[in-house]
Amino acid sequence: MKNYTQSPLPFQGQKRKFLSHVKQVLANSSDEAIYVDLFGGSGILSHTVKQLKPNAKVIYNDYDNFSKRLASVSQTNVLLDKIRLIIRGLVRDKVMPESYKLKILEIVKQEEFDVGYVDYITLSSSLLFSAKYVINYAELAKQTFYNNVRQSNYVTDDYLHGVDILRKDYRELFQQYKGLDNVVFLVDPPYLSTDCSTYGNDKYWKLKDYLNVLDVLVDTNYLYFTSNKSQIVELCEWMEGRTANGDVNPFKGSKTVCINTSLNHTAKYTDMMLYKLI
Repeated sequence: MKNYTQSPLPFQGQKRKFLSHVKQVLANSSDEAIYVDLFGGSGILSHTVKQLKPNAKVIYNDYDNFSKRLASVSQTNVLLDKIRLIIRGLVRDKVMPESYKLKILEIVKQEEFDVGYVDYITLSSSLLFSAKYVINYAELAKQTFYNNVRQSNYVTDDYLHGVDILRKDYRELFQQYKGLDNVVFLVDPPYLSTDCSTYGNDKYWKLKDYLNVLDVLVDTNYLYFTSNKSQIVELCEWMEGRTANGDVNPFKGSKTVCINTSLNHTAKYTDMMLYKLI
């Protein structure tokens, strides 16, 4: 099977930069453990663990309904083929003339009418400014189009082969597996104050949501992903210093891997992976 080093489809916040570290951390863990990806996201963590531990049970909680995008990849490729014909001859990485935008919107609208579904997130990466995504036609029509159209078709063959795919509230899934032996939780929630609309969610990920996730880190094996923008680690350390014991800090005793990330020239932050294997 193909070993993917990043998600085969565009996805905000995928953890491709951490994959080598994930492999190092899990190298000595059980080949027959249960690995529960509570916020499956792009599936790259589940895919990587399954490649590393082919005999393990890997559970991918499709929190963002990413599998629907994977299942529609052939349709997406056909749509991109049609767009390539329209923009043939245009200079790449430049703003598209309005006449070209209108032609593209026409075929996108027709596609949604005929098929009933368009992967607007994947389409965004080809038509919009870097790191900008929309999830429906109305939002797409408001945007300035850029000629970033992908030149080759997307390939997703066997990406989640052997992985158990389900979709449920992460708390329910955690309760199902927390009492079992030899379980490792992969915990990659949306970033604090993130607009979750591209994740198939219609709300912002608030502080209460973020703090509730910490319950899954108590007395468990975990790999937890966050960034310095959330300041969640500092908050837990602050709370620990003001209590009689350290039980309020789920990160106590964990190890940390940090990776500096840049979205553009001005937007920079540090991604973090904290892990503890009991």
